[in-house]
Formats: sequence, structure tokens, C-alpha cells
Amino acid sequence: MKGQILGYRQGRHTQTNNQMIIDFKLDKKDKAKALVDKKIQWKSPSGKVITGVVASTHGNSGKVRVIFERGLPGQAINTEVEVI
Repeated sequence: MKGQILGYRQGRHTQTNNQMIIDFKLDKKDKAKALVDKKIQWKSPSGKVITGVVASTHGNSGKVRVIFERGLPGQAINTEVEVI
């Protein structure tokens, strides 16, 4: 299953670089709950692989919050990730 990175998890004054909001084109929060604790993999254009784990849902429209092992670069926004 493939998803698209929407952006960092952020607040009014802060940004968490190792947590990203990802959209898997699910229409309900219940479907997104099935992805919690699944492993996610992002591949950079140079071939580097960074993995993460789905931590929780985000909002009511089927998006999820993923905690990666290290921070992702800004170029990762709008790129694809894959569930392993």
C-alpha cells in the first residue's frame, strides 16, 4: 500500500522533524486505525531507506502520523512511502 507524505507534525511554534503526516487515501478514521503499528519505508532518490512506524491516526479523514527513526528532509514532502 502506498501513501503520500503531506508534511511534518507541527504546532504553532514547533516542528517535529521525525514525525510526518501521511495520506493513504482512506476515507474514514476506522480504516486508518488498521494501519497503526505497521512499518513504513521511504526511499530517497539517492537510494537511502528510512523506516518508521505508524503511531496513530490524524484527524477524521483517514490520515496517519508516522514516527521515523530519524528526521526526513524537506524534499520528502509530496513523495511516496510504502507499507512493508
